[in-house]
Amino acid sequence: MLDRYLIILPKVQGSPVEELEQCLRQLKDERTEGFHLVKLNVFFDSPDFITAVELKSEMETIITGFFGENCPALNLTVHPPQVPYKLTLEAGLIRKYDFVFQSKSLDSSHYVTASTDSLKVLWASGFGNGLFPDDPDSAAEAAFDQMRILLESEGMTFNNIVRQWNYIGDITEVGYNGENYHIFNKVRSRQYGKYRTVPGFPAATGIGMKFGGISLDCIAVKTGDSHKILPVNNPDQVKPYEYGQVVLKGVQVPQFERAVLFSGEADTTLFVSGTASILGQDTIGTDDIEKQTVITIENIMKLVEASHHHKTEGSPCCDLSNLILLRVYVKRQSDFERVKKICDSYFLGAPVVYIEADVCRENLLVEIEAEFSKRV
Repeated sequence: MLDRYLIILPKVQGSPVEELEQCLRQLKDERTEGFHLVKLNVFFDSPDFITAVELKSEMETIITGFFGENCPALNLTVHPPQVPYKLTLEAGLIRKYDFVFQSKSLDSSHYVTASTDSLKVLWASGFGNGLFPDDPDSAAEAAFDQMRILLESEGMTFNNIVRQWNYIGDITEVGYNGENYHIFNKVRSRQYGKYRTVPGFPAATGIGMKFGGISLDCIAVKTGDSHKILPVNNPDQVKPYEYGQVVLKGVQVPQFERAVLFSGEADTTLFVSGTASILGQDTIGTDDIEKQTVITIENIMKLVEASHHHKTEGSPCCDLSNLILLRVYVKRQSDFERVKKICDSYFLGAPVVYIEADVCRENLLVEIEAEFSKRV
C-alpha cells in the first residue's frame, strides 16, 4: 500500500483557500521523486454548511487545476485543525515500483488506481459529499450507492474494500429516527448485507463531521494469491460487531474490524481502525483526556502485537518503526496540546495529523487511527 505520508500546515494564517494554496506550494517543494501521490485529504474549518459547500467547490477547482490529469483521490471535510489555522493537508504517496497509475473521476468522486499483473489497488474519496444534509438515512444510502457503482466500474465490489472512512455529520445528534451514528450503522448493515458476501469486514473509522450529511472514503484491492487479507483483533476489546445490548440498547452493531492486515511476500500493511479508550465494550476514563489518550494508544499497540500472530513465512511484520501515519481526532480544541504531548512521547517523529471531531460516543474525547507499512 502506501509508503509515505506528508502532513502539511500553512506557514501563515489566512482564509481556508489561502492556506490551501500555501500547502499546495509546500507539497510541490517536497522531495517526492520516485513517488506517486494517490490520496489527498484536506481538513478545513467553516462557520456553516453553506460556506462549507462553497469552500469545497472552490478548493476542488484549485486542486484539480493544480494536479491536472494526475489528480489524486480527493477528500475535503469540515474537520478543523488546531487554532489558529483553518486548514491542514494530508498527502499519501506510494513508490512507483511496477505500478501503472490512472487518475479518474465519477460523479463527485476522484479516485486513483495502481495496477500490476497480479494486483490492483483503488483509492477513492468523496462519496455522498453534500447530499441530503438533513436526512442521515438518505445521505448514507446515497453515499454507499455511489461507492458501489464506482467499484463496479473498476471490476470490484464491497468484497474488495479493506479500509473505509465514514465521516458522519453531527454524529451523536438525535433526531426523530434516532442518533445519526446508529442510523448510519443501520444503512451500512443493509448495504453490506446486500453487496458484501465475504466473511469479516473492512478496517474503518466512523467519526463526526461538522454539519449534516455523510462522506465516505475507501481503499479496495483486487489480488490473486499474492496477498492475504486478515482481520486483527485486540484481546482486551470486544469486536464491534459483537457488542452487547448494554452498550447498543437495541440499535445496529457497527460492522468493522479493529484492524486489517494486508500481507504479501515482500510487503505488509496494517490498517488500524479508529480506536478509542474502550476496554471490553466500555468507555474508560470519562472526562479524563490524558487517560483516554494513553489507553487508546495502548489499544493500538496491542493490535500491532496481535498482527504478528498472522506472520507467515517470508512476510514482514510491522512494528512501531513502520508507522507511516497517525491521525488523531480530538473532540475539544482545549485538549489538543495535552493529546499532542502524550502522542509525542510514544510516536516522536512519526507523521501525525491532529483535527477536531466528535467521536461516536458522547463520553469519548479522542479517537486515533494508524497505518503501518513495511517492505523488504
